Amino acid sequence: MENASRGHIARRHLLGLAGGTGMGMVLSNAAGGQESPHANHGSSSGPAASFPLHFCGIHVAKNNKGFQIITQHYCGHRGDVHQCLLFESSAPDARLLGVEYIIPDAIYRTLPDTERVFWHPHTYEVLAGGLIAPEMPEAEEREFMKALLTTWGKTWHTWPDPTTNVPLGEPLLMWALTGDGQIDPKVLEQRDREFQVNAAEIRKRREQEIGYQAPQVSFPQSVNQVGRQWTDSGGDTPAHRK
Repeated sequence: MENASRGHIARRHLLGLAGGTGMGMVLSNAAGGQESPHANHGSSSGPAASFPLHFCGIHVAKNNKGFQIITQHYCGHRGDVHQCLLFESSAPDARLLGVEYIIPDAIYRTLPDTERVFWHPHTYEVLAGGLIAPEMPEAEEREFMKALLTTWGKTWHTWPDPTTNVPLGEPLLMWALTGDGQIDPKVLEQRDREFQVNAAEIRKRREQEIGYQAPQVSFPQSVNQVGRQWTDSGGDTPAHRK
């Protein structure tokens, strides 16, 4: 259970960072993490052993909303930054698609716009059910998602076309789904079927638990557009759930 223990520590660290940077959700007395059926029982030393936290999301290319892919995240932390290895599946021989870095909103606010163009919000993904942590106990996943809510991710897929035998072409900057009508229904159906979940039910539950409506932010018109968490214009603040 060593890998599961590391996963629990990584989750607790992210939640601690959330509380320390104004997101206000600190996990106390969390239940221990459950071991993944795909956990690595090989070497327990070196950097590769420091990515035990698993969650699943749907990535979309910032320059092409039509390219969407279910992505497995295996993450650890280094100070205020969470570092994630991204795979096409949880299978032992899955392609390594790329990397994602996750930072708190307080750090994001210090970045210039020239850097912010690379960072996508997680607000819609969390509230609309696009992000799930299938191996976490329900209560722990709830607190984990609250902590992720206002974080930002910088994601590059270095294997941009997972149908090729080797990685071809330039790395692809990935984005997040930020509003209704952007998701490919077939991709969402595949994710729900694979993990036996229902995105609509997750959305209803999370909006109720967190207290905010899922935001409606238009997809970027260009790769040079800075992301927003909640609204297209005006004060970028959440709408409380009705």
